[in-house]
Amino acid sequence: QAQLAESGGGLVQAGGSLRLSCAASGRTFSSYVMGWFRQAAGKEREFVAAISWNSANPLYTQSVKGRFAISRDTAKNTVYLQMNSLKPEDTAVYYCAADSARRVPHSNYRQYDFWGQGTQVSVSS
Repeated sequence: QAQLAESGGGLVQAGGSLRLSCAASGRTFSSYVMGWFRQAAGKEREFVAAISWNSANPLYTQSVKGRFAISRDTAKNTVYLQMNSLKPEDTAVYYCAADSARRVPHSNYRQYDFWGQGTQVSVSS
């Protein structure tokens, strides 16, 4: 059974860094678009970043551009989200997702068909 498992969340002070990992298992995700989303308490799920199978043209939401970087290690079947210069407004549960049907990174969460359970990121001021 295909699964995604996030790790690396935690509590950090504003200005700090965290690196989230998303380990895929049960099938090879190397050709899938991979994305990161987040959901803050009381808010809707929000797109953060996405990457294609060949890591070309990563896509970011405007609020994280220049601070976050998405990458993938195909050999390890793992996707990463490096988060720098964290702000309190980045506090949320972060989810990893995979789209098995498309090859271009995108922000439409309805088109991602595999999801992890999420990892909490909390940024204190």
